[in-house]
Amino acid sequence: MTRNIQISSRLRLPGGSPVEMCEHKGLGHPDTLTDGLCEAASRELSLLYRRQCGRVLHHNLDKGLLIAGRSEPRFGGGRILEPIRFVVCGRATPLPGAGSVEAVVVDAVRSHLLQQVGLLVDPARIIAEIGETSDTLKQVFQGGAGVARANDTSFGVGRAPYSGLEQTVLGVAAEIRSPEFRNRFPAAGADFKVMGLRQGDQQTVTVALAFRDSHVDSVGRYFQIKQAIHEALSGMLQPQAHLRLNALDDPQARDESGLYLTVTGLSAEMGDDGQVGRGNRVNGLITPGRPMSLEAAAGKNPVAHVGKLYNVLALLIAREIHEQIDEASDVTVQLLSSIGEPVDQPQIASIDIESEKELTPAARIQATRIADRWLAEVASLTDMILEGRVTLY
Repeated sequence: MTRNIQISSRLRLPGGSPVEMCEHKGLGHPDTLTDGLCEAASRELSLLYRRQCGRVLHHNLDKGLLIAGRSEPRFGGGRILEPIRFVVCGRATPLPGAGSVEAVVVDAVRSHLLQQVGLLVDPARIIAEIGETSDTLKQVFQGGAGVARANDTSFGVGRAPYSGLEQTVLGVAAEIRSPEFRNRFPAAGADFKVMGLRQGDQQTVTVALAFRDSHVDSVGRYFQIKQAIHEALSGMLQPQAHLRLNALDDPQARDESGLYLTVTGLSAEMGDDGQVGRGNRVNGLITPGRPMSLEAAAGKNPVAHVGKLYNVLALLIAREIHEQIDEASDVTVQLLSSIGEPVDQPQIASIDIESEKELTPAARIQATRIADRWLAEVASLTDMILEGRVTLY
């Protein structure tokens, strides 16, 4: 079996781009929440299909919407006036017997929101609109023996390694998520965003972090906590980096207005809606200056939907090539499927390798073999995804 794997190479230019930007949306961000609840629904449904039918059946639950509520934050604790609503829309094979796909989706959404951001949601606020797919796509989907066939013509993109700015953004995000940070700053909500900008060697990191009003009793206390968080995050940055925290805050504020204060720690309670696919790519970032797919990986079935599989696979291939081949200073992998064709046989696997010197024939062969092996083992990604061993948003 031969695969269309194309290797291109180019010499690394000194200096690089003078301007770079990227961002990461935290677990409580409305877009990330929506990605998460659709992926949780797909995972639970996939596992249930396996238990009841021995294999994952056709489904795609990759259309989701978070509709913001209304709240009234107050120092010491405010109130929710209108709860957040959640919509999951998709196609799925009916469960055998009397089981309800919609019930599985609602339970998965509730569980995800409670576990990830501590939000207990009334099932009535979760709308699951799940229909059956077309007969044509049912025929394309192959979940049993043999290699699955792609149920879409789409592409996936992966790149390695992370740039210095990308590492900074992900490092700040990891710190904000860490148990140590959460224990030290209980006022910090789950909703945050980290935006990174590099101009030459200078980095500017802008963080938006929701504060929970039950842990803040005054304007003065808000700014004390903000200063302590600013110092903690600044301490992990390079000396030439500049940090901005909650840039919209009014330094002359006399009450709750003009401050990033929330009841739940989520902007979705009042200020922002969410949608699947508007958040992080599978590498945890949004990188407008680098090749990336706009596919929403979250919620797609983990067996045959290349919008999920190929983005994960491209990233894994890029990382291994970078790690295993000394000359490869930067690797970009693009995989393009063809609907109805086996997922291990893309139309093309295009691998672009940037290096300090001319890429050797041996390195080209090694890169080809790495890509070929991953494509041959593409079915293993299903377990990796269902077991949470790869990131999707």
